[in-house]
Amino acid sequence: MSDSRARAPRRAAPAGSAPYPRAARLRAPLALLVGALLTIEAGGGLVIFFARLAFGTTPGEAVHVIVGVALSAAYAAYQVGHWNRVAPFRARLDYALGLIAALALSATNLTGLWLGLAWWRERVVHASAAPVAYGTLLSAAHNIGSLVTLTFLSAHLAAVFRRDARARRALSS
Repeated sequence: MSDSRARAPRRAAPAGSAPYPRAARLRAPLALLVGALLTIEAGGGLVIFFARLAFGTTPGEAVHVIVGVALSAAYAAYQVGHWNRVAPFRARLDYALGLIAALALSATNLTGLWLGLAWWRERVVHASAAPVAYGTLLSAAHNIGSLVTLTFLSAHLAAVFRRDARARRALSS
């Protein structure tokens, strides 16, 4: 037992959450912040994606960049705590889906930060209102990564909730 987590005492669950510890974790401030930022990014990204294709405009681009930077930082902090709690990796569906979601979100955040740098140079450094010259492949990777993230994050959460429901049924039987 060289794993330090195996020796570390478990924190007590918040009052009223003992039967359903996941419910308390989903209400944790950092999880709520990541969820809110991801929701804003997803909605804003879809608007930007559609408007850019349909009208050649990018409404809400500044908000998307600023919230994207905040999401990148919040998600990194969240994922460190999450992985410390669920490690080591297990050969289960919820873990596989979570790993794909985490990798997709990390790649999407990295491409978003790179795109955000192009936006920063154009808007802030050069103080220009001209359209930002985003790289086509980088932009495509970001857009596709966003859709993969949302797909696998949703599937991961569904698999976790399903596993929890099965465990509750088994306990109540």
